[in-house]
Amino acid sequence: MINTENYLQVIIQDCLQELNLLPDKIQVYLDIPQDSRFGDFTTNVAMQLSRQLKKPPREIASSLIDSIKQHLPKSPLKDYIKEIKVEGAGFINFYFNDSFFYHELEEIISKGNNALKVDFGKGKKVLIEFVSANPTGPLSVAHARQAAVGDALAEIFNFLGYSAAREYYLNDEGNQINILGRSVQLRLKELKGERIEFPEDHYQGDYIYDIAREIIDKKIEVKDFSEYAANYILEIIRKELDDFGVKFDTWFSQKALGKSGEVERTLEELKKRGYIYEEDGAVWFKSTALGDDKDRVVIKSDKSYTYLTPDIAYHQEKYRRGFAWLINLWGPDHHGYINRLKASVAAFGKPAGSLSIIIVQLATIFREGKPVQMSTRRGQYITLREVLEEVGRDAARYFFIMRRTSSHLDFDLDVAKKQSSENPVYYIQYAYARISSILREAKENAVSGKPELSLLKEKEEIELIKKLCQFPDMLNICLNTQDPYMVTVYLQALAEDFHKFYDLHRVLGEDKKLTAARLALLSATQTVIATGLKLLGVSRPEKM
Repeated sequence: MINTENYLQVIIQDCLQELNLLPDKIQVYLDIPQDSRFGDFTTNVAMQLSRQLKKPPREIASSLIDSIKQHLPKSPLKDYIKEIKVEGAGFINFYFNDSFFYHELEEIISKGNNALKVDFGKGKKVLIEFVSANPTGPLSVAHARQAAVGDALAEIFNFLGYSAAREYYLNDEGNQINILGRSVQLRLKELKGERIEFPEDHYQGDYIYDIAREIIDKKIEVKDFSEYAANYILEIIRKELDDFGVKFDTWFSQKALGKSGEVERTLEELKKRGYIYEEDGAVWFKSTALGDDKDRVVIKSDKSYTYLTPDIAYHQEKYRRGFAWLINLWGPDHHGYINRLKASVAAFGKPAGSLSIIIVQLATIFREGKPVQMSTRRGQYITLREVLEEVGRDAARYFFIMRRTSSHLDFDLDVAKKQSSENPVYYIQYAYARISSILREAKENAVSGKPELSLLKEKEEIELIKKLCQFPDMLNICLNTQDPYMVTVYLQALAEDFHKFYDLHRVLGEDKKLTAARLALLSATQTVIATGLKLLGVSRPEKM
């Protein structure tokens, strides 16, 4: 398919350069208007330039359009753009002729999902680190949201030509692991009949009793309760993620990192680069020289490392493994940690854009219209396992992705279980199953023929074709934002356009040529829905 957005961006940027409108000072964005009456693509670049140039947006837009028209003959889009207009406050709207959409539809029909791929990545190695929950309890819905987002993001990156790997950073040492071990020891004593006072800051979920009972029932001699408990919980986490359809390429151990000597080597290198100094008995990282708001302690006065120290070494180790782009998905409690880690990357001379940190906001689970309260230490929270058992993998993955990662997510368990249009994942899967049924019926009745796509002229047909053509542009948005959320928005809109078409127009009719054209349209729609659902890790049922 033609990378429409990219070609338009290049043309506009070239025109800005020729007109000496300082394109380096602005970002050219192209959007797809919600209302097709305002074109197939639109840009507000003239409005962005208005204040800078002290000229009316419409005047700037008119000059740009004249220049764009001069560049079009050299573009692959030359035969497809019907009209370019200045509209509204100064938007530049591009109108494509129907032959463009028939061409794009033919590409999907003939090449399948390969037509939907745009090789943005060129094999660039990307490491996406996500979940990375301490093995101190089952995964919460906050971890589940990160798992769904991270896994879908990796799928999208690989689809777009990157070589993306998934990594879980295992925090298998430190104070929380020590508290876990003591929690199990205390519950073990309690089960053996001792009266104990269980500390408030220890882990109080039923799973702590389960670990203690296993030790008693199997008569296990435990040398290190923290290590035993962490391994026990890690197996639970692995199974939960496996059932959720999330598989990591690497499980990276913090304990192994510490034993490798990488932390000491990293600190020594920082010292050589002039970013380490000593003060008040502690060792400091001079992160203010690299954009942080204050310098950070890396070795405390008691000679122990801060949390930041192994993280600096860990990220340098990622680069040494050959990854050119690091993407971390973190919870909102880590927001203040971003600048100090980015400073550490800059200290080693790595490009600022080589580390992206995405904050995935929390999720609230609703049941019967009421939020379920959560508290990790007390074990009073809905786990990923409970969500999977209640709504299934498909709904769970879809619902965890269907809001921007930067927005809080309300997950309604009751809606996720509904088999109606209220449940978006059911609505999309039903569209896929309905198309599958029609195509099966056509095959059984030997309905065939070379499709003449120009016969597709009804408003609903054109709208559906246009929606199919937007798939690569939508993935480009996901790439630029590092957020798979737009896939859910797109699939819902595509399913809606399909249902509108199907409700108004008969597919298997007496007109054989029109039937062949509509079957081809449905086949392309099925391909795009299947591709989108696969990127989200959601199944494609052929019968419902």
